[in-house]
Amino acid sequence: MEFLTIALSKGRILGETMELFKKIEMHLDNVSEESRKLIFEFEDYGMRLILSKPLDVPIFVEHGVADLGVAGKDVLLEESKDVFELLDLNLARCRMVVAVPEDRAPGIPIYRVATKYPRIAESFFLKKAQPVEIIKLNGSVELGPLLGLSDAIVDIVATGHTLKENRLKIEDEICPISARLIANQVSFRLKSSRIQELLSRIRAII
Repeated sequence: MEFLTIALSKGRILGETMELFKKIEMHLDNVSEESRKLIFEFEDYGMRLILSKPLDVPIFVEHGVADLGVAGKDVLLEESKDVFELLDLNLARCRMVVAVPEDRAPGIPIYRVATKYPRIAESFFLKKAQPVEIIKLNGSVELGPLLGLSDAIVDIVATGHTLKENRLKIEDEICPISARLIANQVSFRLKSSRIQELLSRIRAII
């Protein structure tokens, strides 16, 4: 049997994804970031799993290296790859927000925004007809306002604890974020029956 190849995001999403597989009675043992392996094959299920950085999952799926992938909506919005978004898996839920310093008075314009998500940030402020300078940071974007580099940040928030610890508050919510199941367009046609079967099993427990 030809393998159905699925690219999985490392990090928080991975643990929740593996729990999802258990719920649909697919016991994919030993798949963990603690292992040095990046590719896991399960002949009983005709499945191959690839572990990768979240940003790479849509790339693997778009180019057909993987038939399916599990990626955060933030990655899909930012990378804008040519893939089918099949299902909201309701995993790793959080929010994409605009945050500003706690002591910032209401109504003061935002001129500079620090973020790991320049495309999402630019799109949001364009829709509001609010011109801003986008400063891309790859690390802790909370440092932007703290160091005077930016007036605000655009980032993902789960609990809000990190914002509070850095004296920031949410000013606007851009969109909810969660893990999505995506598909390569060719694979979706050629392996349609197997993909639909997996979709049905997942939908039944979501």
